[in-house]
Amino acid sequence: MSVRHSAQVFNERAVEYDSWFDHNPVFASELAALQALRTPLPKPRLELGCGPGRFAAPLGVRFGVDPALAPLHLARSRWVLTCQGAGEALPVRPGCLGTIFLLFTLCFVENPGAVLTECRMALRPGGMLVLGTVPLDSPWGQGLDAKRQAGHPFYQYARFVNLATTMTWLTQAGFTLRESRSALLQPPAKASEPGPSVAGIQAGAGFVVLVGRCGRV
Repeated sequence: MSVRHSAQVFNERAVEYDSWFDHNPVFASELAALQALRTPLPKPRLELGCGPGRFAAPLGVRFGVDPALAPLHLARSRWVLTCQGAGEALPVRPGCLGTIFLLFTLCFVENPGAVLTECRMALRPGGMLVLGTVPLDSPWGQGLDAKRQAGHPFYQYARFVNLATTMTWLTQAGFTLRESRSALLQPPAKASEPGPSVAGIQAGAGFVVLVGRCGRV
């Protein structure tokens, strides 16, 4: 897996990737799940791996960081203040952020533990990390992993893991789980309309949100 190669793909195919979100029931379901979170998410907020800003803009996330440059231009058109950078070395001062969003990003980084630790250091004590993931141990994760193995341009450099692994990484980086939410409860073949989300972790869900509180003192 190579972050550089993955960023190159998203840079070269930014418009194609951005168009995926248009009128997409999967995106609508994921966004609705994030908007249904009950945990207060303090400002300032930053999304790491913000891409074209499709999540950041409606979620009220002011700042975005991504290693691919072309998607950042699209994010700026959605009034997200952006900076090119990597998760292992965030271009922010330690302890300056209230909330970091990390959505569908860990599968593209070479060292998830280092990225999560960097997020913890960038957050104020008591700050929040909102982590969105497609678990490998779900029909949705299995489908994406099959695309990866087939050489799909957007997923060929990804590494999907089961939810237990992601939760272990979160804990090891110093976060305490405060809230979780599940969406994409239906099989991929039946996702023709936006679906509901539920509180907690539901087995087989294609999208799981974990909200972790920074325990740094």
